[in-house]
Amino acid sequence: MIERRPLGRSGIHVSALGLGTVKLGRSAGVKYPTAVRIPSDDEVRELLLEARSLGVNLIDTAPAYGSSEERLGMLLPTPRDDWAIVTKVGESFDGERSTFDFSPEAIRASVERSLLCLRTDRVECVLVHSDGAIEARLVESGVLDALVELRSRGLARSIGVSTKTPEGAALAIAHTDVVMLTLSPARREELPMIARAHAAGVGVLVKKALDSGHASDPREGVRFAASTRGVSSVVVGTTSIAHLRELAEAAGHAADGT
Repeated sequence: MIERRPLGRSGIHVSALGLGTVKLGRSAGVKYPTAVRIPSDDEVRELLLEARSLGVNLIDTAPAYGSSEERLGMLLPTPRDDWAIVTKVGESFDGERSTFDFSPEAIRASVERSLLCLRTDRVECVLVHSDGAIEARLVESGVLDALVELRSRGLARSIGVSTKTPEGAALAIAHTDVVMLTLSPARREELPMIARAHAAGVGVLVKKALDSGHASDPREGVRFAASTRGVSSVVVGTTSIAHLRELAEAAGHAADGT
């Protein structure tokens, strides 16, 4: 079983490997090296059941992932407490392109809509889906206040930012519970931010550990990221049960130091 780690000081424990679900609902406008085929409902059910059997409890989704949230709401195995769901705000996808709206009103409406799609009364984390600019304006834009309100209402157990820059990561660490950032053997520039987050008690979610599908050795990408001190979970996107098993084994090796 994949080990569970604290998501900073949030009180939430997440699997060292998380399942990203963009491929469950979106096939256009993605950066993967091969075409994405949206899996059937039966395939999604089998994938989620296998994830749970491996010890994966973190599920990462977003309105920008097409029909991902709605499908998870229908297909995620019960009980709900088996899962730590992470969703995002700020970016939407209309089937062809993404648009961004970081107004407080849009953030509140986005989370309420996500909860309806996911058929749940709360998520474990809400992240700002950064466009690269908003993360430098978290406070003055009203984004932070909107996130804090959602947390106070119990709609989100923790809040954070999926960042694109070290500067954005630094602000997220200073003001929120969780930061999501990029880390892989080929991209190590945010290692100092992970160390800072760990020292501050902020949870760290890693994205792009497989270099958006371009990694020569995906297992090494997971091992490297999961063995980095301070990392709570490494989020990977796959629709293949065999691939998920391989990555879960790599995460397990990171935990035992092999």
